[in-house]
Formats: sequence, C-alpha cells, structure tokens
Amino acid sequence: MSLHPLLSAVTRRIRERSADTRAAYLSRMAAARRAGTVRTQVSCTNLAHAVAALPSADKQALRQARWPNLAIVSAYNDMLSAHQPLGRFPELLKQAAWQAGAVAQFAGGVPAMCDGVTQGQPGMELSLFSRDVIAMATAIALSHNVFDGALCLGVCDKIVPGLLIGALSFGQLPAVFVPGGPMSSGLSNSEKAKVRQLHAEGKLDREALLRAEMNAYHGPGTCTFYGTANSNQMLMEVMGLHLPGAAFVAPNTPLRDALTRAAAQRVARITASGGEYTPLAEVVDERAIVNGVVGLLATGGSTNHTIHLVAIARAAGIIIDWDDFDRLSTIVPLLTRIYPNGEADVNHFHAAGGMGLLIRELLNHGLLHGDVSTVAGPGLERYTREPYLHDGALQWRPAPACSLDAGVLRGADAPFSPDGGLRLLTGNLGRCVIKVSAIKPEHRLVEAPALVFDSQDALLRAFQNGELQRDFIAVVRFQGPRANGMPELHKLTPALGVLQNQGYRVALVTDGRMSGASGKVPAAIHVTPECLAGGALAKVRSGDVIRLDADAGVLEAKVDAAEWGRRGCAEGDVSSNRYGSGRELFAWARAGVDGAEQGALTFAAAETRRSDVAKVMAA
Repeated sequence: MSLHPLLSAVTRRIRERSADTRAAYLSRMAAARRAGTVRTQVSCTNLAHAVAALPSADKQALRQARWPNLAIVSAYNDMLSAHQPLGRFPELLKQAAWQAGAVAQFAGGVPAMCDGVTQGQPGMELSLFSRDVIAMATAIALSHNVFDGALCLGVCDKIVPGLLIGALSFGQLPAVFVPGGPMSSGLSNSEKAKVRQLHAEGKLDREALLRAEMNAYHGPGTCTFYGTANSNQMLMEVMGLHLPGAAFVAPNTPLRDALTRAAAQRVARITASGGEYTPLAEVVDERAIVNGVVGLLATGGSTNHTIHLVAIARAAGIIIDWDDFDRLSTIVPLLTRIYPNGEADVNHFHAAGGMGLLIRELLNHGLLHGDVSTVAGPGLERYTREPYLHDGALQWRPAPACSLDAGVLRGADAPFSPDGGLRLLTGNLGRCVIKVSAIKPEHRLVEAPALVFDSQDALLRAFQNGELQRDFIAVVRFQGPRANGMPELHKLTPALGVLQNQGYRVALVTDGRMSGASGKVPAAIHVTPECLAGGALAKVRSGDVIRLDADAGVLEAKVDAAEWGRRGCAEGDVSSNRYGSGRELFAWARAGVDGAEQGALTFAAAETRRSDVAKVMAA
C-alpha cells in the first residue's frame, strides 16, 4: 500500500531539516569505513594485546584477518531482573559466532541501573544521565577498533538508547541488538495499582504492599507492564535492529537461546567481509526514526521516548522535534491495550499476535516505511513473521492473520482509538507532551487553581496531611535536566489517582518526567524550557488558574498578560540535589545538558548543536 501522505510529508520535513547534519554524519562513517579496522594495520604489540587471552584457534583466525571479529557490549547485571538472563549470552554468542566463521570477544560492560529500584530515591537523579554514560561506555568498548560488528545486549529504560547512541558513533559497523525477554506474568498490573492506591490511602500496611509488589516482580525477565523497557524492545524491532520477533520471547527458553545464537550468526554475515554488508548508519536513517515514532504511537508507548528518540536521531545526524510526534499522532491509530493503557501485559500482547501482526497492520495501511534496511535484510516485511523451532531449528513463519485477542491487540481497521494518544501542548507555560491513551475523555480537560511544589515529597506531604481534597493542578517545578537530572515522578501517581477517584479534578504539570507507565491522571510533562533555564513554569504561583486541554493541545496560565509579563521567575533552591548517591559526580552533566525537546543530551555532534535550532525554526 502507498504511504500515507502525512507520513511522507513528515519524513520529507525531517530529511530536509537534517540535510546538512545527516550528510556530515554519513561522511564521517564513510571515512571510518575506508580506514577499516586496525587489526591489519597496527603494530604487533597492539594486536598481541587484543588477542592475548583468546584460544589459539581464535588468535590464528584474527592474526590472519580471515574472520570477522564481533564485539559483545553488555549491560548485564543480576540486580536488574531484565538483565539477569544476559549473563548466559556471551558464551552462546561466542559459540554461534565460531560456527558462522567469526570470533566474538566481550568488548565491554556498560552500567545498568534499575529505575524500579531508584524510583522516588536520590539515585533516580542519575537515571537520565546514565543513558549518556552508557553511550560513552559503549564507545570506549568499541574504540579499540579491532571489531567488524557489534552485538549490543540490553533491555531497560536508558540502557538501550545509550547502547544505540554509542554504537552510532561507530555506524560504519553493523550492530544487532540482543534482548532478554519478559518475565512470566505475575500479579496483574491492575491489582498491583489497586494495592498501591489502598496503601496511599492508609488502608493497607507496608507488608501487604511489599507482598503485592513481590508477586508482580517475581522472576528473571523484563517487568511485564508496557513502560520504557518494553517500549525499547518494540522500537528495536520496528526500527529493524532486532531479529524479527525477538522482542518478547521469554528468557531461558530454547527459542530465546536460538534467537540469541542467530543474532551472532547474522551479524557475522552482514560485516564488510561478508556478502550482505549492512552498517548501522544505513539502518538508522530518517525512515527508521519515523517508523520508531509510529510504533511508539500505535502501542501507547513510553513518554520517555519523546526524549530518547530525539537523542538517538541526533546521534545519527537526524533532527526531530515534538511537532513530528504530534503530527504523526493524528494519523496513527492505537492498536494495543497494554497496562497502563489497558489491563493486559506484554505476554498477552505477544500471545495475541505480537510485533509481527502489529507491523503488518501498520505496513498494510501505509503507516510504516517498508523500504528500509534492517539487520535481517532489506525491507520491513521480514518483521511480519514470528520465530519458532522446528525439530530444534530456528525458523520463521507469518504472524497470525488476525488478532487472537481483540481486547489486547487490534487491526488498524478497528483500533482502540483513531489517534496515537500522544499530544504536544503549547501555551504561555512553554512546550510539553502528554500521553492521553490511558486517560478517560472526561479527564482530558482540567481548569483549576495551581498548587505549586518544588519537590515531589512536598506534594506527598500535603496529600498525607489531608490538604489536597479539592480541584487543583499540581505544578511540580525545578525537576528538569539542569535542576536535578529530570527524575521520574512516578511515586506521585497513586496519590493523584486517589484524589481523581474521589471525584476531584486533578492534573500534574512539571518540567520533570513521569514513568514510562504514565497512567490515568493527566500529566503535562517535560515542560520546556525548564524552570532552572528561565522557563515560564517558574512564574506560576499557587492560586493561578491553569488550563490543561489535552484535546486542544493547550497548556496556559490564565493570568493577565500584563501581569504575566511583569512577573519574574522563582529561584528554586536546588542545593539539596547536588550531593549524595553520587550526584556530586554529575555536576558536569547538569551544567551542560540540552533541553528535553533536544533529547536532554549532555553531548552532541558539533554540527548538530550549531544548526538544529535554526533548522527547526526554518521548518
């Protein structure tokens, strides 16, 4: 089917806006490709260091430059349930690489923090910045320049974007992303949310809350709600960076192990020494970025990707903004109901037809670029298939022709919603995003007095003291990247949900982030410019009436224009954010970080940094 005209127009706008920066990026990658790996050029001492610990057969293969050498870059640790299965992967990958005529070396580990553990704690203020640390760690792993391809092992929130940003600095190499799979379904997400609200109301003690949480998060694998981690897996598949159907296969199963081995064998075939050279720089182009946005919208994915996708694009010399998300949202239907946008989890989605069915539906309705390069070969049509084992051998077959559970996954002719549910809000408070796919229509317009807080703890104290039984819009400010690293404010969700259930009209407005599990309470997030950068949100005073209209795309303080112009910005006290839990080590990041709409990057290619604002304004 021909592409939807608006999809074509948005892609064209991005391509035109990014012409100079994309050309500069591709030129750098072409130069790196011509230079080649140093394995055949370095001194004997350099090469000896690179292969010293390898078995003799591997040494001989690399010494003679007969076989490609594959870098394994892993975010393994056994504190993250999603990453614990990755501990087994290096040996599987090395064995499979050898069978395919390649050597694989563990090139480096990257940090991997769990937002579920740090949620609401000081350590969460390192979370966003950890993405760029991961990108830099990935670059360090690959900087030895003795590799012909990369296998990137990671799953969770900032980790996959960080791995991809780092790998894009070596975009002359092919890279395959290797997921770990979701944990088995435990306590349902809806039951978990009920327990959290009852605890917030003081009706359940901590022991009951802990019992429920441990029944929900109970084993190895990714948390099963559709937050940032599982949105990452969807993105890697719809952008052609996984093997088809790899995203949501359970860990520690024969099929998962087969897919892991196949990833090593595939990257061996798409190196420059093979017959299907497919460098990462060619896979991640403007079309792939647009496909990623479409996949995010069609599944009601994490709002964190309105930051991460921007940063990933910039790493490839591509400039996107929130207008692109907003425009695409008007034509992309919502095809899934996965918690927090429904009752099901990702295992139910996978069983209903999963990524193969989703991608086919979007392709058939002209809502994805099908003519892209992928790690599996030319064309996204390959990703309408699902993997299975036949007599122990990995094979692919067409995904189900129609959904096996229309309450979880639907076709584009009968969507849950005609639009993607992600909106851009603008007004005299700045620019921000809101996810409405989980918000009932009657809650999408809130006009109420502001109650201003400079921390999430201050809001929670007011709730616990019984001071919030009223209609209000909570303004939680000085939560942006420069102020305190832009932590997620997910622990506000139960309290605000209680008030909404009691019949009050409530909403949240913040320059911080919400979890990838943003839910039923309207939350205008990522307000840009942030307060510490002089953003207008710092002008708001308690009692000011704010209008949040998600359907009309409006966020404004209803204050007389003359008075608004005279008001100065409050000076937030962020001194308590500077020390403890390692925060003192990230002063450089807070000082140099870009705004949320620019990807909250602490570094950027000089060409992109100089021209992206001008390009956006011109477009």
